[in-house]
Amino acid sequence: MTNREPLSLDIPVYDWPHAQKQTWLVNRLNQLTLHHRAYCEPYQRLLSVLNTPELSHQREDFYPLAVRLFKEKALKSIADEEQFRVLTSSGTTSQQVSRIILDKTTAGYQSKALVRIMQEWLGRERRPMLIIDHPGVIQDRTQFSARGAGIQGMLIFGRQPVYALNEDLTPNWEVIDAFFARWQQAPVLMFGFTFMVWQLIEKLHKAGKALPDNGGVLIHSGGWKKLQDQAVDNPTFKTAARQHLGVGNIHNFYGMVEQVGSVFVECEHGHLHTPVFADVIIRDALTGQALPAGATGVIEVLSALPESYPGHVLLTEDRGRWLGEDDCPCGRQGRYFEVAGRVPRAEVRGCSDTVATPSAPSPVAEAAV
Repeated sequence: MTNREPLSLDIPVYDWPHAQKQTWLVNRLNQLTLHHRAYCEPYQRLLSVLNTPELSHQREDFYPLAVRLFKEKALKSIADEEQFRVLTSSGTTSQQVSRIILDKTTAGYQSKALVRIMQEWLGRERRPMLIIDHPGVIQDRTQFSARGAGIQGMLIFGRQPVYALNEDLTPNWEVIDAFFARWQQAPVLMFGFTFMVWQLIEKLHKAGKALPDNGGVLIHSGGWKKLQDQAVDNPTFKTAARQHLGVGNIHNFYGMVEQVGSVFVECEHGHLHTPVFADVIIRDALTGQALPAGATGVIEVLSALPESYPGHVLLTEDRGRWLGEDDCPCGRQGRYFEVAGRVPRAEVRGCSDTVATPSAPSPVAEAAV
């Protein structure tokens, strides 16, 4: 990569205050912009037409690419022979999917960043792991869907993982019962995409069952669109998950296949936190101006990781607001924010939203309120 210093991710994940973080992050983003400008011809043409400056001085100055471009173009900054893995976003058969091209270096950065982030929430000890999905989603490791990439990334935090669902996404009760019979005395790790976790909760509710109180942790992520259609908000989800899954701690996270590794995990106060090697900006949908704290706009995500493709500054199709910086009651430094839903007329996305379901109000949600 041109004009870069070696990237070290062995830095505090949530401890750097604003000035220290921005000096490091802006320098890295400038390196990435120069690199992609030199090696990704479509990106170079775009920046030339826009007459963007060669270097930026603050996080708001970088020109973001719309995530939709990755559905329309195979954007990469590496030679064909350096291609290591292709990630694809989840989508229905009528939707185009994003194709994210990785080399070994970028894949390594993503894996290490994810480890550094999740260890802050899970600790270093690996837990028995129940994956709320079926094993077929990770069969082809060179062509991962967003669901497969998410599962593969999380496997490192668990041990002796088992899959809770059959291929038709019905619960595999035999596997689930055997898992909890084996790990009665151990706090477990559960991982799944939000709507699929909710489907399991509903099936447990319908069957009059609840998983053992295991003092474990649930990590989940994905689109909330279908849950909102069923009157399921975040507090309702957490209440029902504690009642039916037996977990003590529940952490949602916000992330996307276009920036794997740069995930924003929800703290105990319900805030999504930016790690040191990522950030968020909220932009006005009409003017593109960066918005102040509390104002709702389009979410832009920044990441220090992508070297194989120009995905370091991306404008998403999600709405949200940043709430503060360096002052969350949980004590973590950096910006924290919340997601408010999709931009109007944007395609539904999110790994869990690929599972079809009626959007009637949920009886579990009514019981949990």
